[in-house]
Amino acid sequence: MRHLKFAPSWLRFLIIFLLAMGILFRFFNLDGKVYWHDETYTSLRISGYTKTEVKQQLFNNRVIGGESFAQFLGVNQQKSLNDTIMSLAKEDSLHPPLYYVIARLWMEIFGNSVTAIRSLSACISLLVFPCVYWLCRELFNVPLSVPGVAIALITISPIHLVYAQEAQEYILWLVTILLSSASLLRAMRLEDELVKERHQPDLFAIWSIYAVSLAISLYTFLWSGFVAVAHGIYVMSTAKFKLTQTVRSYLLASLVGFLAFMPWITIVMGEFFQFLISADKTTIQSSMMPVFPFLLMQLTRIFFDIDLSLENPIGYLITLSFLTLVGYSIYFIFQTTNYKVWLFIIILIVVPPLPIILPNLIAGGIRSSTEPYLIPSYLGIQVTVAYLLATQLYNGSVSRRSIWHIIMALVIICGLISSKVSSQAETWWNKGMNYGNPPVAQIINQTNRPLLISDALGNNYGNVFSLSYLLEPKVRFLLVNNQRIPKIPDGFTDVFLLNPSDNWREKIEKKYKLKTDIIYSDNYYSVWKLVKPRKSRRRNIPAINKLTASL
Repeated sequence: MRHLKFAPSWLRFLIIFLLAMGILFRFFNLDGKVYWHDETYTSLRISGYTKTEVKQQLFNNRVIGGESFAQFLGVNQQKSLNDTIMSLAKEDSLHPPLYYVIARLWMEIFGNSVTAIRSLSACISLLVFPCVYWLCRELFNVPLSVPGVAIALITISPIHLVYAQEAQEYILWLVTILLSSASLLRAMRLEDELVKERHQPDLFAIWSIYAVSLAISLYTFLWSGFVAVAHGIYVMSTAKFKLTQTVRSYLLASLVGFLAFMPWITIVMGEFFQFLISADKTTIQSSMMPVFPFLLMQLTRIFFDIDLSLENPIGYLITLSFLTLVGYSIYFIFQTTNYKVWLFIIILIVVPPLPIILPNLIAGGIRSSTEPYLIPSYLGIQVTVAYLLATQLYNGSVSRRSIWHIIMALVIICGLISSKVSSQAETWWNKGMNYGNPPVAQIINQTNRPLLISDALGNNYGNVFSLSYLLEPKVRFLLVNNQRIPKIPDGFTDVFLLNPSDNWREKIEKKYKLKTDIIYSDNYYSVWKLVKPRKSRRRNIPAINKLTASL
């Protein structure tokens, strides 16, 4: 790989240009997209309140304004950092506390706005670039070519832009994966080079970095456990399943990392057993799709994403093109590199997502909310493609190199177009159950004195909070618990029901002798409007007359 050691000036300029564009896209329009269901839960955890407390204070059959949500959407005077950690431990221990602690400290400085909380992820995403450089240096032992191309691909990758603008822990998880992977490779290389005693202090330090980065990764996202499994498989495979010094050092460092995580894993196990014996097993609403189309779509989104589906012929053609590129990249790295290189990448791509893919493959469908679990695979694929492109820019005849220059240019153009389109959109595929919030908010905001009614069933809590960001101050909310029939007061010109069950909606219709017309529906939730029956007689109840006067 001598031809990869130095990059020409044009490639260096291109990397710097794309890096600048990627940073610009990450901080552009941070508050423009829908602040969706899962992000509102991030704000709730930062606030230190539990979902139970919110239901008691807001879902109590009283009319409230949008300002009532504020104390549950960020830092407040009533709750402390300890409350943030305890709210996770009580209700959501599957989300470890590290990101939420950092986010609370961040918001204490910069405020509770959407821009403030998302800017944390944008800033964390900048750490990806030096970490990718380190990982590629350890894998390929070249100073710029492959690491530089990898940075260029990642900085304009649509999938990385999505998580760099999300108020969630996934971009921090990517940083910890890179750190732990690079430090592992570095430690293994030093073990192989250990012929003189002077290397020993460096070796201890780098294994310590791996142990710390593993613990940090576990405290960021529980799925780091499967990344650690991938690391273990790699170490054992390269040692040919013998208990070498490298294997012993790895086991010791991993043990230290997992022991540091024991306090939280104890909480997780306790909540898990409590869930098993509890009668309340809420089903999370999420759309299902066949596994292979889902994986193909996610593969395409690594490089090109303008929210196209596979049902679109253009989308199918684009997916086939990138599938071919990734398939050839894997074949090429398998043929041209040492087994320690390609084995690490293949294991990183395959092992971490297997616990998600295999059960869903048997079930016949996969939930669209599982995209973040594929982040290790995204990383492995991008490094593989970066190696292919960096190598082919210099290999073969002039015509062959020209073809690969064109391919690289097309990949870069796809990334830039995707980033531009995504950064300017007000909603995107990752917004899941709140993808349709903008049109719903527009309909409600156009009315004179609207009232939005909802209950706390299923995901409605997060849906109400998410929608509140887009509704004007004139909109009022009537939130009830346990699907009680709401007491609708006078004075509202338009009354809407957010995601009511059929039974609850019919009871409301029967009590107030009204009908409901659906004004929005998708795979996640629906919005209905109370209207007078087409052939209605005069009511004897004054409150109903006032309620329906302008409907």
